[in-house]
Amino acid sequence: MRETVHRHLGKLVAGVAVATVGTAAAVAIALPGTAGADASGGARGGGTQDGQGPDGVRPAVVEQAPAEGGKGTGRDPLTDDEVRRAERIALTGQLLHTGENAAGGRGPQRLSADLAEPEPGEADDPGAPRRADITFYDYRNDTLVTKTVDLDTGKVERTGTQRGVQPPPSRAENAEAARLLIAAPLGAGLKADYKDATGRDLTSPDQLLLSGGIYRAVPGAQPAALDPCGVHRCVRLFTKVRNGPWIDTRSLVIDLSVRKVTALDHG
Repeated sequence: MRETVHRHLGKLVAGVAVATVGTAAAVAIALPGTAGADASGGARGGGTQDGQGPDGVRPAVVEQAPAEGGKGTGRDPLTDDEVRRAERIALTGQLLHTGENAAGGRGPQRLSADLAEPEPGEADDPGAPRRADITFYDYRNDTLVTKTVDLDTGKVERTGTQRGVQPPPSRAENAEAARLLIAAPLGAGLKADYKDATGRDLTSPDQLLLSGGIYRAVPGAQPAALDPCGVHRCVRLFTKVRNGPWIDTRSLVIDLSVRKVTALDHG
């Protein structure tokens, strides 16, 4: 891995989508563009670029977003206040006390908050209640939990649980995967490449821009340690030095469920 910064840089910054055929399915993995990795763990698209020449298009003027109200209407996206309230309601009870997040702390890992689809017969009703689907991952038992909260009544209307369903990793999960990788013996190459690129030691995920995708095992096609991936929550990372090159870490899989790093066998 000592030379991957230079060997892979030209290919990686071109934004090539990545998939490993015959060894695993890389779910929701797309290499971010040259502008850098999105803080949420996905690919960043658009935005202004540095180095625009004097004859180029003038940068757009970014206006301040209007103040967001505490409560949305109709099919408007959830407001920040609604997200906070729905999450607080969804986390009451047993899930808060028995769930476990990616770092091993109390409470499940929050993945997403979305406006719930209307119930049958409500699609054209302007007075229909607004509901939020709050999705968590409980590392205690590798379960995806979705709670639907009625934002008008403040009650949880239903709870769904699934195993073997793996949405894209959150920003917090990408950071935890990077933390485990940095601490693992298999992270030595990443740290060496980082020092080559910056002259500094890599000690924290905060020093990197991160993008990640879920790794799903194909029976018999990868090291046995990765066979549970898909039931376990396993992540492959794309790592980028801040204001610097990409470092290729695609051959390493971080199983967040058991907090272990394994190398794919490409031989």
